[in-house]
Amino acid sequence: MSSNYTADLAMILNPANINLRESQIMAIVNLTPDSFYAASRNISYEQVRLRVEQTISEGATIVDLGGYSSRPGAEDVSLDEEWERLQMGLEAVSRSEIVCRAYEEYGPFIVNDISAGELDQDMLKVVARLGLPYIAMHMRGNPRSMSALTEYEDGVVNGVRDYFVERSREMLDAGISPNNIILDPGFGFAKTTEQNMELLGGLGAIRELGYPLLVGVSRKSMIYLPLGITSDEALAGSLALAWEALRGGDAILRVHDVRESRQVVDLFKYYKSAAL
Repeated sequence: MSSNYTADLAMILNPANINLRESQIMAIVNLTPDSFYAASRNISYEQVRLRVEQTISEGATIVDLGGYSSRPGAEDVSLDEEWERLQMGLEAVSRSEIVCRAYEEYGPFIVNDISAGELDQDMLKVVARLGLPYIAMHMRGNPRSMSALTEYEDGVVNGVRDYFVERSREMLDAGISPNNIILDPGFGFAKTTEQNMELLGGLGAIRELGYPLLVGVSRKSMIYLPLGITSDEALAGSLALAWEALRGGDAILRVHDVRESRQVVDLFKYYKSAAL
């Protein structure tokens, strides 16, 4: 295994009733002290437990436990340190009275890998062997270098699509079931603000590959930089872009603000049914 694990564990709250090809809300529960949005940091057992209970009550169907900050410029953490963070999070989740109604011990879970298997040569084989759902994200380099890797010869949409054509072939060759593959275009990772917007408008080309999409734009710089605000003030912009992501088809929305995002998904479903 690489010393840089770079994979979060996302726990499905009610696996019997979850269809990952339909729009879902994934709640961000950061276990790191340096995530870009300070309000999302949960560094104690009690903070995690309360945060998870809150997200469930507000309508999350998946909880993403992140033990490795992937913000631009973030420093590496050791495998042991990341596991210590995740273990604390898993213990807090597994002992929460609400979550225990849907879980026995820690599972099941999704592997959320920001490198699509490129930073850990064993990742795809392990995921295949365990038969786990796998989120593969587009990124270039690593969190320290990615901001300098934003040149795409044929445009960012084609660049991301071509990347996933190649990586999905690698996933399938490793033995991962096509029903377990989820693609994350990687908003904010090796992309300028303009490229992020272009990619949001071109999600249809990524959906054509036939896999469910995860869209994570919540409170990112692609929202607050053009508006001249901070991440703390970026809720309205996050919800606007979430609606735009849903316009092109169902997606898993990875969000900081669960209640408001659940309202966007529910209202969009109502809008679609009324507009037919």
